Amino acid sequence: MSSTLVTGIGELVTCAGDPADPLGVIHDAALVEEGGEVAWVGPASQAPAADERVDVEGRAVLPGFVDSHSHLVFAGDRAAEFAARMAGEPYDGGGIGVSVAATRAASDDELRSLLAARLTEMRAQGTTTVEVKSGYGLTVEDEARALRIARELTDEVTFLGAHVVPSEYAGGPGSCGDRAAYVSLVTGPMLEACAPHARWVDVFCEPHSAHAFTQEEARAVLTAGRDAGLLLRVHGNQLGHGPGVQLAVELGAASVDHCTYLSDADVDALAGAADTTVATLLPGVEFSTRSPYPDAAKLLAAGVSVALATDCNPGTCYSSSMPFVIALAVREMGLTPGQAVHAATAGSAKSLRREDIGRLAVGSRADLCVLDAPSHLHLSYRAGVPIARSLRLGERGATSPDSGP
Repeated sequence: MSSTLVTGIGELVTCAGDPADPLGVIHDAALVEEGGEVAWVGPASQAPAADERVDVEGRAVLPGFVDSHSHLVFAGDRAAEFAARMAGEPYDGGGIGVSVAATRAASDDELRSLLAARLTEMRAQGTTTVEVKSGYGLTVEDEARALRIARELTDEVTFLGAHVVPSEYAGGPGSCGDRAAYVSLVTGPMLEACAPHARWVDVFCEPHSAHAFTQEEARAVLTAGRDAGLLLRVHGNQLGHGPGVQLAVELGAASVDHCTYLSDADVDALAGAADTTVATLLPGVEFSTRSPYPDAAKLLAAGVSVALATDCNPGTCYSSSMPFVIALAVREMGLTPGQAVHAATAGSAKSLRREDIGRLAVGSRADLCVLDAPSHLHLSYRAGVPIARSLRLGERGATSPDSGP
């Protein structure tokens, strides 16, 4: 088995430090990869010999970003909806139906190609692990095929049949059922078809949207998913104060995502469940919907576990950029640059209940993000500049300032 020495690292962010030093920064560092894992990390002056060598010439190296919330299996375009929101139209989840119609009409090959292109775009910006949800099919067949396609390219696959109630079950002319019938479909035949392809089950628990799910509907979806062997995630507290956070904590969900509107009781619940339930913040959504930004600094100060993710989707945040998310979290959510980097790596890894990613320590995956900059501070200092990319060991051009990922 061959090994590769990555040297010339001006600043190595390991995210493997103790609580007093969560970034675990090593200056003038090196790292040895062997078999896809980190075999050694430390000062460059003490680096052992390796079969191959990559010199990053003073650049900063971080763990690859972990994007723990995305909706990438979709077809169609909702740019007009974004423009309408910028003109003052509020978001309530109704536009999801537009993506459902386009996704149902797309072929497997079209969806596969679109997903692959989006994942390539993410990797070009330093992301090395991506969670991908279904949720734009909302039939047994379309949800199952979305998950099958996602599973071809990532292990972190989430069944989100409970994204919204599709129009054919929402009542009114042409309806073939009602909300209760759709929940029964999601927790019965749809779950049975989808569970073999997924690791997670998720639900949009949002009483402020007529299209999403109530607390009891969400509970039914989550408990059925858990009984089918899936781990739990929750969309919660996005459009207003609601039960999502409390439900996630009660059921031991790994993550509750959005957390835009939180009461003191919600913060206390998240702090008390910090070992099991992560608050995953999605600032790109606030940017794209003109919603208020959560106070991430307050959450960290209260002892809450915090993650950052893109929520890349066609309606409320069509951005695949974790560096953009980091810059927003620093500018709008009160995080320091270091706290934001930690939330986008180790924090998001925790939300996926993974210890092999989001950090650079012996035994972890050798997923590296290289910056065309000397420090992680530049991710927010140079917002919007494409300085981050993943490093594929063995592709020597990956270390060149003007090369691709």
